[in-house]
Amino acid sequence: MKNVINRALAAEKKFFILIAAACLAACGTQQPQTPELGTTMRDTINNVPCVVYVPYKCERLEAKGEKYPVLYLQHGMWGNENDWTEKGNLLPIMDSLLQLGQVQPMVIIMPDNCPGKPTYEQERDSATNGQWEAHFADFMAEAESKYPISSEPSQRAIAGLSMGGYHTMRVSHVLKGQFAYVGMFSAATFVHNAPEDYQLFWIGIGKDDFLYQPHQAYRQWLETNHVEYTYYESEGGHDWPNWQDYITRFLPKLFK
Repeated sequence: MKNVINRALAAEKKFFILIAAACLAACGTQQPQTPELGTTMRDTINNVPCVVYVPYKCERLEAKGEKYPVLYLQHGMWGNENDWTEKGNLLPIMDSLLQLGQVQPMVIIMPDNCPGKPTYEQERDSATNGQWEAHFADFMAEAESKYPISSEPSQRAIAGLSMGGYHTMRVSHVLKGQFAYVGMFSAATFVHNAPEDYQLFWIGIGKDDFLYQPHQAYRQWLETNHVEYTYYESEGGHDWPNWQDYITRFLPKLFK
């Protein structure tokens, strides 16, 4: 089994300048303007609040009867569907990567996969009761009826951070073979599952993340069970600078 292990210091991150520019742009700091190549809209899909990123050419493509690939991107505990755009700076990151020709145009659907509860125990129990993965096929079916996105597994990706990483692991395991690309960012690994019939299984974690040791146990389980994966280990902890880095590294690997 071939595992790709990247161990890099923060100063050596290939996309640091890209992320920094995107973050500064999001904060209003004067930077060279990157053309906006996509936009977001609010929607409700299968009774779940969502933010949906679409390329500006989406309507033109839909008129031709063509389909975009799709990434289902999930937030973490106590987050919501706005997190990846408001905290993760997804739009400037995506615009920059598109401008550089490093990513394929795609639709990104960001659902409220883990509605906030008053206490940690209530939030954890709500997130891990199996309902999300049980209804995800219905969620995808309604999304496919509303947007020009492909239903082919080779054109589907799923990813998430923290509790959203747990949901990524569970959904990709329950819906076997339905996602060619799977990304887990600082994921909660309460249980050990893995996707099947995929092209990429990407795992990112920071050395100072409180979930670092559980990740090492999870990696050992993956290797014992001969599951191939790509592993990226960064500096830092359970925070948005790392998740911005991970999504910037993950996106260019999709739909090749």
